Amino acid sequence: MPVETQLLAALEFYATGSFQWVVGQNCGLAQSSVSHCISKVTEALVKHAPDYIAYPTDAATLWATKHAFHQVARFPNVVGAIDCTHVVIKAPMVNEEAYVNRKGAHTINVQAVCDADMKLLDVVAKWPGSSHDSFIWRSPGLRDAFSSGLLQGGWLLSNYKLAFSYLVYLCISQFLSSIFIKFSVSAVLVF
Repeated sequence: MPVETQLLAALEFYATGSFQWVVGQNCGLAQSSVSHCISKVTEALVKHAPDYIAYPTDAATLWATKHAFHQVARFPNVVGAIDCTHVVIKAPMVNEEAYVNRKGAHTINVQAVCDADMKLLDVVAKWPGSSHDSFIWRSPGLRDAFSSGLLQGGWLLSNYKLAFSYLVYLCISQFLSSIFIKFSVSAVLVF
């Protein structure tokens, strides 16, 4: 089967969330072929994702990201925009109740960070729908890179409160320490 057909079948399935047999009717494929396409395309995406989804740590790329955000909204020092979204899934057989979100749907709560051009920089897609956004932020990953000083001198913009009291503490403590060490603050701005 041509790669283009496999890709189109998988993309239609991802985009619509429709049944595989419906996707198959639209693409002229049997349900089992659609299932195979989805598996193969998903495996390829997962394999190549780290080549394309990576948070920049070099000064030049961070500066370019800050500049691009400033061009969009005249907001200085922004190194990314962060949010979570719920991706609907079929109810799992194991630990089903953990995947029920606050609206009663079975989901995976996915945290994503993008740059000013909407390019994905970081994705965390492993937590069940009952997990709060702030829990995902507190899990090891990007937050640790900011807290440890690996990523310095910028803000992540968010539209939700990621453990606000902790972040206020983090912002203040990092700001105070930066006065004595160097003038650079790494934190998350919540508004």
